[in-house]
Amino acid sequence: MTFTLAVCSEMVFTDLPVAERVRRIHEQGFAVEIWDWSVHDADALAASGARFTSMTGYLRGDLTTPDGADELLRTAEASLPFARAIACPSLNLHGTGLGPGGLPVRPVEHVSGEMWLAAVRTLERVAALGAEHDVTFVLENLNTEVDHPGTPFARAADTLALVRAVGSDHLRMNLDLYHAQIGEGNLVELVRRAAPYLGEVQVADVPGRCEPGTGEVRWPVVARALADAGYDGVVAMEAFASTEGTAGSDLALERFREAFTL
Repeated sequence: MTFTLAVCSEMVFTDLPVAERVRRIHEQGFAVEIWDWSVHDADALAASGARFTSMTGYLRGDLTTPDGADELLRTAEASLPFARAIACPSLNLHGTGLGPGGLPVRPVEHVSGEMWLAAVRTLERVAALGAEHDVTFVLENLNTEVDHPGTPFARAADTLALVRAVGSDHLRMNLDLYHAQIGEGNLVELVRRAAPYLGEVQVADVPGRCEPGTGEVRWPVVARALADAGYDGVVAMEAFASTEGTAGSDLALERFREAFTL
């Protein structure tokens, strides 16, 4: 079993223009991921010949407040023309909009039962939008200990519960194993539980958020667990290169490939 390996262009080759980053990632045999589509040129990305597997699928909004949910749906729909232009099938969501430094625009200290119910209703609307336009929205887990304090529905267990509750092929889970290792650990068992609901997997090592092989996670073991669970979709490196410069990013991509080649 093989995975589709992708690399987030926002975090490697950072000394180069975006178009050059995409070209280098593509030429090394990887698919490409981007974050905020509104700061990119769709025509230039499409002309690169790269395969794009994921982009952020909204600009603002949240899952729980009436105005926030409407804004999330509105900006999710606004993302669709860009996704079509670069043939990107997967659009990423979070529990709430993220601002500068990855901090939530509307931090939450306690997630109430009413908020859970509102989140399910919002995600049902998102899934219906995905079905209408034949795209898949993926809900990403985050960590609140290091990178995204105050984000609701941040744990992998939370995002998995929401995806299961909606029960649509157009809403899947983006299992970010970097965030899950910080917040929950027990990655092999998490992979087994989440596998039927996965739309994507993202990886970076802990600590440091650099490429596989630079931290505490035994990535070949995780890769084997994914394969044994029947997952053969996208695994994306959303990580910084541990060594600066173009050569450092080249090395990071190679380490990633080695960790997830079975």
